[in-house]
Amino acid sequence: MPPSHRDLFYTSQDGLKLYARDYGERTAPGTPVICLPGLTRNSKDFEPLAEHLSASRRVICPDLRGRGRSGYCDNWSDYTPAHEMMDTLDLMGAAGVGQAVFAGTSRGGLIIMALAAFRPNVIKAAILNDIGPEVEPKGIARIASYVGVTEIPKTWDEAAVKLRMMNEREFPNLSAEAWRAFAHRTFAEEHAAPKMDYDPKIGTAMRKELEASKGKIPTLWPQFKSLSQMPLLAIRGENSDILTADIVARMTEANPAMKSVVAKDRGHAPFLDEPEVLAAVDEFLATEKL
Repeated sequence: MPPSHRDLFYTSQDGLKLYARDYGERTAPGTPVICLPGLTRNSKDFEPLAEHLSASRRVICPDLRGRGRSGYCDNWSDYTPAHEMMDTLDLMGAAGVGQAVFAGTSRGGLIIMALAAFRPNVIKAAILNDIGPEVEPKGIARIASYVGVTEIPKTWDEAAVKLRMMNEREFPNLSAEAWRAFAHRTFAEEHAAPKMDYDPKIGTAMRKELEASKGKIPTLWPQFKSLSQMPLLAIRGENSDILTADIVARMTEANPAMKSVVAKDRGHAPFLDEPEVLAAVDEFLATEKL
């Protein structure tokens, strides 16, 4: 069976070699989709969504700097949404895409909001996966506690069990097969065993930012309001400790045209393979003629 994606390599403005998966035909009729992953996540997270959408459109899923197959920074201070936003514009240039539908999970959604304020004309529409202009501090503290310092499992079975123990409360009813698939999207592989798939300095950057702000997490309401210029779909995990129902209600108040969907039995963040989520994405793209 031929591979479902092509490899796309490009270079950042500060000289890092970066990588993206490129799905679908370059000449497909639908508006291209660019999928931006979470803090320590990578292009593998978007496999289900990309394969679902790529029959009718091109779908590009980068590994942000320091993740997956992309190059690592020398300094932790170069892991910022601002750097990653500029990398995204470099990706668009390398891919020959002038405007796209952007889908962003967690950190990826923050990049989309920044891009909406900085270069709104490149965004045809946006999909935010379990992220908003404000986040729950408890969820951020949870993420900061393990990023870059988690012990790496020795086997794939151990990896699946470890992820299940960490996440089962927010993600109930997942099969053993689903936990194993999640493990393979979380870790790289070396000598048939799991390996960390991101630069630990990303964790350093996050903790340094929290220290500098004395734990006060800045909000992005002005940047979020920039998304009022284009169609917007918000996805929330039913059990999320990052994006609450109250925050989504305030997002809707700020942008009444925003569509939203809840992923049942999901925490932070939905996998984007849930039937209700795929149906909402399909309806969103069709309704907005994208």
